[in-house]
Amino acid sequence: MKSEDVKEIKESVRQHYAGLIKTDEPCCSSLTDCCPDTDANGAAEKNGYTEAQISSIPTDAAEHSFGCGNPLECMDVQEDDVVVDLGSGAGIDVLLASQLVGESGRAIGIDMTPEMIERAQQNAKEAGAKNVDFRLGEIESMPVEDDSVDWIISNCVICLSPDKNKVFEEAYRVLKPGGKLVVSDMVTNNMPAWAKAAVSVWVSCISGALPEDQYLDSIRQAGFENVQVLSKSAYAKMRQVEVASVKVEAVKPV
Repeated sequence: MKSEDVKEIKESVRQHYAGLIKTDEPCCSSLTDCCPDTDANGAAEKNGYTEAQISSIPTDAAEHSFGCGNPLECMDVQEDDVVVDLGSGAGIDVLLASQLVGESGRAIGIDMTPEMIERAQQNAKEAGAKNVDFRLGEIESMPVEDDSVDWIISNCVICLSPDKNKVFEEAYRVLKPGGKLVVSDMVTNNMPAWAKAAVSVWVSCISGALPEDQYLDSIRQAGFENVQVLSKSAYAKMRQVEVASVKVEAVKPV
């Protein structure tokens, strides 16, 4: 992909999500049917968050959940662990992770949109979460030290990146040996050329999505082992193109 195209995609994604946090509009493209007719917390409920999880965080964080799953579901996160969320948005997964890691652990969110960082910090303050840290940065070049993280999570964000190989390489770099990558993301097949070229469809998590086998291969090429799909469900249709939400787990070898 040309550097000018990469810059256009990133800037479009940044502007799109900055707009969402200001206007409360749905995240999806009008070309898809993935956006449900929901109440304030409906998006979080649709994506698999429990009532207990939703009620434990500020309403704003649940309202602005733009994901496609619940990456923390059934994860064995322990006290003292360090969790990094790629594309942390308004902070839903960081705040939930902060409850699991305890006062001695750390939950870190990375997002390239200043408006999202500001909103997440406000939600963390409202939640009284002291063990969280929201960092402005790109997931292709994470502001995180080598071998310092127990878990990498992400929720429908890696599909927005124009360089997914680099994202997984960075995830491998910052994870400790034995650390795990657990992400919910979009995959699709037979994406038409016109959709791949449409930035408006890319920012809605659709045209940047890879075929499932290519997505898993990218994770393996970064060095991860035990790459497996934990769950998969149909998520949207775009002019007959099937889009699925998958939850994937992988391990950095010891």
